[in-house]
Amino acid sequence: MSGNGLISSIRRFINTEAQPRTNNSQPSPFEHLRQQMDDLLGDGGILKEVVQPGVGPPVPQNASVLIHYSGFLEYSDQPFESNTYNKYPQMLKLGRDVTLAGLELGLYTMKKGEFCRFLFQPQYAFGEMGCPPLIPAAATVLYEVQLLDFFDSGQVDEFLTLSPEEQNTVPLSRFLDVVGTIRSLGNRCFKQSRYYNAKDRYKQAMTLMESRGSQSEAEKESIKTALLPLYLNLSLTELRLDSPQKALKYSNKVLKIDSNNTKALFRCGQAYLELQEYESAQSCLITAQAKRPFDSDINNLLRKVALFYKDNLDKEKDMYSKMCKDLRGQ
Repeated sequence: MSGNGLISSIRRFINTEAQPRTNNSQPSPFEHLRQQMDDLLGDGGILKEVVQPGVGPPVPQNASVLIHYSGFLEYSDQPFESNTYNKYPQMLKLGRDVTLAGLELGLYTMKKGEFCRFLFQPQYAFGEMGCPPLIPAAATVLYEVQLLDFFDSGQVDEFLTLSPEEQNTVPLSRFLDVVGTIRSLGNRCFKQSRYYNAKDRYKQAMTLMESRGSQSEAEKESIKTALLPLYLNLSLTELRLDSPQKALKYSNKVLKIDSNNTKALFRCGQAYLELQEYESAQSCLITAQAKRPFDSDINNLLRKVALFYKDNLDKEKDMYSKMCKDLRGQ
């Protein structure tokens, strides 16, 4: 989303000096926008125009959102605030982190991927006092917002307030939704290279599942299936954190559930390589290769391990040769 989206749509309504109009017959930029916007509350306080529709359901209550936004005053070419220059915007928790009332109410009407404009009257923005020196008193403001993603963290908050006994009575489908949301939050942290935060999220989800009091064999199998991607996530995260021994631990947890899991075998190969246990790395990767012979990642890593293994054997051979020469010399 561009911070100059406002400019491209209403530039012709702004004079060259960027001063308020003197000809009352011409609508101001914000007056022009009002004509094409929807009134969300019926009082004219929050107006919305959808520029690019989103997909899926709207943002749920108390969700965590990732947004790009820019705020504009009327007749201004530049935003008074914007986060569009951040590659990874901060995740905002609704009900806590969004301090602009109109923006929070507007976000609840948005869908994932949507790009829209909101026009906020002072009572839904910065009030009669404004926020000097940036925001004048009783200012109407325009916000351009793109909803990059959202997570239903409200249901996670609600679930975590329950006692362990109450958590065990929550239906399995809802329980899996909760841990799935926590894992998704971890995935977002991982993509932003915030590996310690990702690890915390993954471990939180793992702990909830491992402590779940299963009521049937079918539920136990569902829990095991849901644990597999979490263990794999943790294994990869530990590799990013230079902890191959811990990565190996989580990969082995996967193999205890599914001995044919090629991703786990691949992670073991990566971990053993970092630990310089080349024979073990080679063994895991050869097993993975037999199951997926055309996987380029497996084949490339296997070649890398073979080179390191050979180099290590050559060094050992040179060392023993030198020891033998020294002994003969003595």
